[in-house]
Amino acid sequence: MTTSPKPLTLVKDPERLETRLKEIPPEPGVYFMRDANDNILYIGKSKKLRSRVRSYFRDNHDHNPRIALMVMQIAEIEFIVTDTEAEALALEANLVKQHQPHFNVLLKDDKKYPYLCITWSEEYPRIFITRRRQKGKGQDRYYGPYVDVGSLRRTLHLVKRIFPLRQRPQPLFKDRPCLNYDMGRCPGVCQKLVSPEDYHKIMQKVAMIFQGRTQELEDILSAQMEKAAEDLNFEYAARLRDQIRGLQSLGADQKVSLSDDTVSRDAIALVADDQHACIQLFQIRAGRLVGRLGFVADAQSGTPGAILQRALEEHFQTVDPVEIPSEILVQHELPDAEILADVLSEKRGRKVTIIVPHRQSKAELIEMVERNAGYELARTQRFADRNNQAMLDLAGLLDMPDMPHRIEGYDISHIQGSDAVASQVVFVDGLPAKQHYRHYKIKDPTVTAGHSDDFASMAEVIGRRFRRYAQDPNLKRVGNPDFPDLVMIDGGKGQLSAVVEVLREMNLMEDVKVVSLAKQREEIFLPGESKPLLTDAEQPGVQLLRRLRDEAHRFAVSFHRQQRSDRMRRSRLDEIPGLGHYRQKQLLAHFRSIDYLREASPKQIAEVPGIGDRMAQQIYEYFHPSAASTEESVS
Repeated sequence: MTTSPKPLTLVKDPERLETRLKEIPPEPGVYFMRDANDNILYIGKSKKLRSRVRSYFRDNHDHNPRIALMVMQIAEIEFIVTDTEAEALALEANLVKQHQPHFNVLLKDDKKYPYLCITWSEEYPRIFITRRRQKGKGQDRYYGPYVDVGSLRRTLHLVKRIFPLRQRPQPLFKDRPCLNYDMGRCPGVCQKLVSPEDYHKIMQKVAMIFQGRTQELEDILSAQMEKAAEDLNFEYAARLRDQIRGLQSLGADQKVSLSDDTVSRDAIALVADDQHACIQLFQIRAGRLVGRLGFVADAQSGTPGAILQRALEEHFQTVDPVEIPSEILVQHELPDAEILADVLSEKRGRKVTIIVPHRQSKAELIEMVERNAGYELARTQRFADRNNQAMLDLAGLLDMPDMPHRIEGYDISHIQGSDAVASQVVFVDGLPAKQHYRHYKIKDPTVTAGHSDDFASMAEVIGRRFRRYAQDPNLKRVGNPDFPDLVMIDGGKGQLSAVVEVLREMNLMEDVKVVSLAKQREEIFLPGESKPLLTDAEQPGVQLLRRLRDEAHRFAVSFHRQQRSDRMRRSRLDEIPGLGHYRQKQLLAHFRSIDYLREASPKQIAEVPGIGDRMAQQIYEYFHPSAASTEESVS
């Protein structure tokens, strides 16, 4: 069997390079750089594809070392023509997220900074702080990421005091609102005492605060207050007055000194070391600092200007047009500042300018943003240093040749054998990687209510985790990102011995480094050793294992509680003849709890999808046997 030779890189084949460059049109679009193995090296955009792509192959002395290295690997160029620069910008952003090319600037989504979310996809939207940005529901709006979580929490707390908002994710009572309604903190969402349309109007006012439109909101409320006073509606006017005062107190300490405080502007700067680039974006509206956003990128992923541009592109991709400022101050020249300015101007409906200030107050503002980015970088460095120290200490403690990149922790949770479950948590480079967490339901038939066996349960879980590696001896283990450098078992010598036995049966003992951490004295046990390692409970490596153990325990307990709660809720409904699992889920989704279902009338039960009048009456009689016996006696 013969294989076709790999194509030469374009710099080594000038004739093919020139032919390919002539095929690229001078129109807006997106281009792909591929290597000889057909991997995407880089995805870019341009107003004129031909001139941009040709610039890579001119005298490369102007290229930074990273781009020069990429050019030497390019074997093929592809392109997609778009109608406008805006389409090219949006297409490039989506393709970069999809393919994650090595030479593109990629912002790190490390959950370091929180977002504020408003769930517009719900009938009555919620507002909350989260570090996980869900992308499934396009209607939901995320603001951020915010650097100062304390300030964000204080702002949200004050907003909930200024405006009557939904306070609970689930209602506290079935047939009446809670105390928040009586205090004026909530408009009675749980009992639908406010219509979805009116509640959306309240939330739109709240959204204006996080869009940086506080002054505009104050003007709207002031006009409404004057109108209410003219109509002699003094109670409503007083509420509006209190809301205006609350908004004024919100921005009282956020004044920024600029010569022109009527212009809305953003200012962005970064500070980098050899590994991290910490970026700060200050949002200034009417002379007030209304938001301080933060991003983190790989410092080696591009020039400072390219990193700033990627941060701006990702930020403005999701904002509403009213949130786009008329002026953006940047610390360094952006590679595609003209395209970004044109796209933002088109989206906003008014001109947006991007400026690199060099003097006076605007340059001082950039210096202030840069100084704050430096503080964030110092904090990132301290955290990274502590983390590296912990992994280095753990590697020395366990006599490992390298620092452990991927560490997995396992724990078992049950109550005397009932609802037995296990957890698998993963730390990558010393930090929780929650996308790799896993739950296990214990399948061992001997583990039942009243009879537990933690040793057998742990052996079962480890066997299931590493089964595919035992079944396929050719599966590459060294360098496999899904294969752990270290496995930690929550327990003592007994749990460790059970795990060692199953690994030996699968011929994996030489591949899996496994230890156990006992709760009582924080002792670390190694396979085949009767005594624990001599360690200090406060040394960095042991603390890292303790964090892993505590996270595994938390994850296992939360899953066990969920399983137990589901079983207890289903157990009552299982006794009703003809009521299957699907209709049980429909009932619980509708009534939220067995207690609410018990209080419902047959007519209310019949409103649940899939529950007819006959089944509704049967469910009602199950919870009210006296009613059924009364009907029988009457008949």
